[in-house]
Amino acid sequence: MNQRILSAVCAIALGCASVLLAQSEGHALRGTVERIKVHGKALEGNLEGDSPDRDVSIYLPPSYATERNRRYPVIYLLHGYTDSDELWFGSKPHFINVPAVTDKALASGAREMIIVMPNAYTAYQGSMYSSSATTGDWEAFVARDLVSYIDTHYRTIPDVAARGLAGHSMGGYGTVRIGMKNPEVFSSLYILSPCCMSANIAPKPSAKAEGIHSAAEVPALDFGTKAQLASAAAWSPNPKDPPLFFDLPYKGGELQPEVVAKWAANAPLAMIDQYILNLRKMHAIAMDAGDKDEPIASTVRSLDKILTAYNIPHAFEIYPGNHVSGIADRMETKALPFFSKNLSFDRGTR
Repeated sequence: MNQRILSAVCAIALGCASVLLAQSEGHALRGTVERIKVHGKALEGNLEGDSPDRDVSIYLPPSYATERNRRYPVIYLLHGYTDSDELWFGSKPHFINVPAVTDKALASGAREMIIVMPNAYTAYQGSMYSSSATTGDWEAFVARDLVSYIDTHYRTIPDVAARGLAGHSMGGYGTVRIGMKNPEVFSSLYILSPCCMSANIAPKPSAKAEGIHSAAEVPALDFGTKAQLASAAAWSPNPKDPPLFFDLPYKGGELQPEVVAKWAANAPLAMIDQYILNLRKMHAIAMDAGDKDEPIASTVRSLDKILTAYNIPHAFEIYPGNHVSGIADRMETKALPFFSKNLSFDRGTR
């Protein structure tokens, strides 16, 4: 054998042996994280005054830096209310660390994928991933602006079959809402403990919410009051009513039926029948919630019943846990294997 060829073969063999040895000794390869800014044309001019230039955290799989001709499927991951991409990506101790659980999933056999999470922490601490003059069009930002940016700046497989959408809590709500409206963009959905699924036709009055005159007052409020303000900004915008530019479901202590109707119209369980044909186009759908996470677990059961009644294939599970206790494990052992199985890895190299 030619000496040069023999040397090359030995180098390759030694390299492979080194990788296998590192993995066998517990030194599994790790992905890398980037945090970038993505401009959202759909968010320009929002009346909250939030920047249309959004922080976005991106997990790149271990081989991304070395296999320069390889392309990857993408999971778009949406965080919950009062949460952020930074927290989910490990900026401080949290109930989940996306890079860590992804590395563990890869070590257990999951396939390599890019994971993208936009920061939806807004003036009212959460966008609800809705479309509103007050919040901006978060549906279009996720499904259009963000996907377009990622496809043009990273080595993705730019095809619907290679894109998944997942989210927790407010992000689970966003996954249902955005997913069922955009079957030409996302092919697989994983819904974790989604909030706000059912129509609330009797919201509680909040004197605190009615007394707020500036978004600067929001951080000092209790969770329920914050959530009511964020919901109003997303679901009952009013561009003629500064300085907050939204209507609350109560005014002077009196229920406002038109506002309540707007809120109810934004509940996925109320609108889902309109999108059944779109949901039939999905390659795969899965959902879960902790058994102690009520009323969310009950709304997930309702979603399961609706999809079953329409004969739409899906996976469904209620597991032991509360709203956050099982999320890291569910991502590692359920959601990432789900996308490994259901996203397309075709055209992964070129």
